[in-house]
Amino acid sequence: MDVIKVSSRSVPKSVAGAVCAVIRGGAGATVEAVGAGAVNQAVKAMAVARTFLAEDGIDLVCMPEFGEFEVAGETKTGMKFTVEKR
Repeated sequence: MDVIKVSSRSVPKSVAGAVCAVIRGGAGATVEAVGAGAVNQAVKAMAVARTFLAEDGIDLVCMPEFGEFEVAGETKTGMKFTVEKR
């Protein structure tokens, strides 16, 4: 499963493109975001990815959960979204 890290400065359309590429390749993806801005961008990206994939007849499912991530030597709590074909 590919890991896609999202920051508050990530462009949702670009992240969506990365998610679509992984899904079209037959794998699942994990989208990781730490901080409110990053989570916001990640959620927008998944909505865009679902729209892109719907055009190809692919339905996307996203399962959110909390996760612990190492950021600059510190452990931070963030969101982890597991994204797969339905």
